Amino acid sequence: MTRILDIILSSAALVLFLPFGLVIALVLRLTGEGEVFYVQERVGKGGRHFGLIKFATMLKNSPSIGTGDVTVKGDPRVLPVGRFLRKTKLNEVPQLINILAGDMSVVGPRPQTPKNFDFFPPEGKQVILSMRPGLTGIGSIVFRDEESIVGRLGLSVESCYRQVIGPYKAELEAWYKERQNVVTYFLLIAVTAWVIIRPGSEIYRWMWPSLSPPPDALRPNTIPVAAFYHY
Repeated sequence: MTRILDIILSSAALVLFLPFGLVIALVLRLTGEGEVFYVQERVGKGGRHFGLIKFATMLKNSPSIGTGDVTVKGDPRVLPVGRFLRKTKLNEVPQLINILAGDMSVVGPRPQTPKNFDFFPPEGKQVILSMRPGLTGIGSIVFRDEESIVGRLGLSVESCYRQVIGPYKAELEAWYKERQNVVTYFLLIAVTAWVIIRPGSEIYRWMWPSLSPPPDALRPNTIPVAAFYHY
């Protein structure tokens, strides 16, 4: 059922977005490094790798410099137009093509690069690989400001993902797998739209009190996690 919904919704969204997409493509072509799309290897269902499509928002050689696959707040590799696209999540729209191709679903775990996927605990990997990755999902909603989180924790990027972000994301995706149905599918789409408009909202905690609480390191006004870890 969700596959049929994926095809209907992604097809309709692509048609509606096409005029805006052409404008964005033209702007990207005339600014920055002239690149319109960026294709990055990601891990899909069953461990199959696929090319995730985004609007280009960063320098072409970004994976080879700085923090590599991870983008942090104020990342100097992000181009001026790219900053706007990332803030509004418009850079993710080309993934509607991935959804039509069957690589992704509208809702599911956010697909990781092979390197970042290694930071997840083994049991979490099994849960994530059992589902088609999504354009949005509970992990994407909770970690919508992930770039700021990485900088705030005071850890190396690898330690941050391996010790804090990876394990908690795995818990969230396990929660989704247990409740994977059409109702949750549409509710997560609606909540995604809401938190884009209201970035500070935690409406998802009110809607789903059964969600695992975040670890202390991810709660506001706590001592930076670096104080508790050796790395």
